[in-house]
Amino acid sequence: MSLRVAMIVVFVFLYAPMLLLVIYSFNESRLVTVWAGFSTRWYGELFRDRQMMSALWVSLRVAFMAATTAVVLGTLAAVALTRLGPFRGRNALGVLVTAPLVIPEVITGLSLLLLFVAMGQLIGWPAERGMVTVWIAHVTFATAFVTVVVAARLARFESALYEAALDLGATPFRAFVQVVLPVIAPALLAGWLLAFTLSLDDLVIASFTTGPGATTLPMVVFSSVRLGVSPKVNALATLLIAFVVLAALASWWLMQRRSAYRDT
Repeated sequence: MSLRVAMIVVFVFLYAPMLLLVIYSFNESRLVTVWAGFSTRWYGELFRDRQMMSALWVSLRVAFMAATTAVVLGTLAAVALTRLGPFRGRNALGVLVTAPLVIPEVITGLSLLLLFVAMGQLIGWPAERGMVTVWIAHVTFATAFVTVVVAARLARFESALYEAALDLGATPFRAFVQVVLPVIAPALLAGWLLAFTLSLDDLVIASFTTGPGATTLPMVVFSSVRLGVSPKVNALATLLIAFVVLAALASWWLMQRRSAYRDT
């Protein structure tokens, strides 16, 4: 089998389900597997669904806050693991930071639930589970992914650039901001996008750590699917796919423009 045929088979396997989902989001019928004609009614129904729109807003806010916090903490952890040299507890730090990568989500969610309950009994906070507890829970596992991405970039960073900035009179903080950050900026962006996607997609951990007033979008979608797949879910998924495609195209265009600028 030629390489081109293998590539086509892989693409069909990966994207054919998404293509069918997009097609059936324009289906007139309430039955998602029965085509009854072209219609955009379910997009209107989606935007009139207050529960789903509220859950989407909650998920977007939690994902943004979790990704931003994870980038800060993950960058600090990556710097400690790659740029500070050997120190007592370095191996333990590396294991603890990356442990959420391999721990099952059920265990992570259950342990965080027990932690929040114990803290509520001991110090009175959190009084109830909600958006803040989901945000903390998502930061715990998203930081591990950001650390791996940023540490891989820092490992290839030329220390001579940072040391040259120090020799020219820059403080360590200024040298890091003006020399190191621009170099690792693509890794920071990649880590942020990865953390944002993981938080937006999480169902298991959020189910353990959320409360009645902070239902996330995956929880609403899962509940609706258990009662029967609604065409509104197809419409929502199509909009998310369109957003991801546009973001990917924008990133590709910026990279091409940056590459062309370097060549001139």
